[in-house]
Amino acid sequence: METHTRNQMKNLYFQLNSLISQDASSTRPIPDQIDEATNYIKQLQENVENLRQRRDSLLLGVVEGSQDDNSSSTRASYPSNSPVRIEVTENGRAMEVTLITRLESQSKFTDVMHIFHEENVEVVKASYSVHENTVFHTIHAKMDEAATSDDFARITENLKKFDP
Repeated sequence: METHTRNQMKNLYFQLNSLISQDASSTRPIPDQIDEATNYIKQLQENVENLRQRRDSLLLGVVEGSQDDNSSSTRASYPSNSPVRIEVTENGRAMEVTLITRLESQSKFTDVMHIFHEENVEVVKASYSVHENTVFHTIHAKMDEAATSDDFARITENLKKFDP
C-alpha cells in the first residue's frame, strides 16, 4: 500500500513538473519543482488580474467614450464617432489583436481575418464578448518562422487602417 502511494505521488510530481517545465525529464529535487509550480501559479494569477484590469479599462473606455460628455479621459482612445478600435501586440512570432467594434460594424472582424489570410498568418484562437452595443474580439495569431519585424510592421499597418 505504501509503495503504491509513493509511486502515485511520484507520478503526480512528474505531471506537475511537465506542466510547468520545458524539460519534463529534468531530475530536479521535488521541493524545487514545487517552488517552481508555486511561482508559476502566482505568475498566472497576476496575468489574470492584469488581463481583468485591461478588460475593465477597455470596457470603461468604450462605454465612457460613447457618451456625450467630453470629460472622459479615455475618450481620445475610444472616440464615440469611431465604429472600430484595434490594438496589436507582438510577442516574438505571436500576435494578439484586440478589435473593438459596434454591433453594426461586425464586418471588420471578417476584414481582419482576410488580412491574416493574405499575409499567411495562422489564427490560433479567436473569441469575442458583447457588452451593450460593443463587441470585443480577441484574436491570437502566429506568424510563420520566416517572418521578420518588417512583416509584423506591415501587418500592423494594414490592421491599423481600421482604426481611425
